[in-house]
Amino acid sequence: MHEELENFERNHVWDLVEPPPNYHPIGTKWVFKNKQGEDGMVVGNKARLIAQGFCQKEGIDYEETFAPVARLEAIKILLAFAASKGFKLQQMDVKCAFLNGFIEEEVYVRQSPGFESAKFPDQVYKLRKALCGLKQAPRAWYARLKSFLLKSGFFTEQMSKEFEMSLMGELQFFLGLQIKQGLEGTFVHQAKYTRDILKKFNMGDSKPMTTPMSTKTALDADEDGEAVDQKEFRGMIGSLLYLTAIRPNIQFAVYLCARYQASPRTSHHQAVKRIFRYLKFTIELGLWYSSGSSLSLRGFSDANHGGCRIDRKSTSGTCQLLGTSLVSWSSRKQASVALSTTEAEYVAAASCCSQFLWMKATLSDFDLRLQVEGVDNALIKGGLRANGPASLLSWCDE
Repeated sequence: MHEELENFERNHVWDLVEPPPNYHPIGTKWVFKNKQGEDGMVVGNKARLIAQGFCQKEGIDYEETFAPVARLEAIKILLAFAASKGFKLQQMDVKCAFLNGFIEEEVYVRQSPGFESAKFPDQVYKLRKALCGLKQAPRAWYARLKSFLLKSGFFTEQMSKEFEMSLMGELQFFLGLQIKQGLEGTFVHQAKYTRDILKKFNMGDSKPMTTPMSTKTALDADEDGEAVDQKEFRGMIGSLLYLTAIRPNIQFAVYLCARYQASPRTSHHQAVKRIFRYLKFTIELGLWYSSGSSLSLRGFSDANHGGCRIDRKSTSGTCQLLGTSLVSWSSRKQASVALSTTEAEYVAAASCCSQFLWMKATLSDFDLRLQVEGVDNALIKGGLRANGPASLLSWCDE
């Protein structure tokens, strides 16, 4: 706690002043957390002083709050690119990142509990910089970091002069992803996260299954079925959704079950539990990005026709590879009802091409100008000759 307050003083976060008239200062609170490593062991203890941002009023205490975050596909592209080139990724951390962001509004907070000033117990702190818990804190940090990087470039030495940094060594654990870098490639998995959610939902001792869903499963609204706890069902779906970032083999099953969160029934709950039982059988599965892989782009798309038994909308499935490395995939219901199998396939192919355009733009940040090698559609062998790789490639180029 003393170290946290020293960070406030070192970063010149606030000034102790008289409270302004007709203004209710925002409260503060201490939050304590154990920091865990990739093996689940406690590697440190944290004490954070946060502002009670739920008391803030829009237009008075804050304006804009949006702050962009990295897409997981971008992180996987970086991992695949580094593996193909034989690069070793290192990890570093900005200490107390939010305390570096400047805020434009006049914001006052109460003194930290347990550390009130003996001389001025009735005074409050006027913030110069953002504080964890404020609604505009992420945006303020993003604006500060963006302006610095555009001005100075991303170099460790210059970063260390501007911000207090800690080098964490080789990248091993990031946003719940466990990363093992070797000479032959990089392996990315979420074994720890999988064990955590199995324990959370009491599925750790369940009987394993070899597939996430039966080929005979046909879920619908099941209005006559027995209702189940909606909160628990949504929690299970939410936990599985994050796991689909590394596990494409459960994507379709999870998204199919997610359609029934508004009114889940026993049949939906059993389908979700089967996914957990499959995870119990495949905890260590993950993605392999091999070294020396080519950097060409290739994708696949497919679609069913009228697969949803409620509104008869089709489901698109796509995946995109960087060389031999799978970096992006999707399985989602189409926005409109397709009138034919051909239309459903075209919608899926268009979705695949749209993702390619984003990937090409992202790879340009690596100073790479890649051409799409091809997009394969499942209907080529089924007789839809007009929708071959050549025509789909022209879509991407245009």
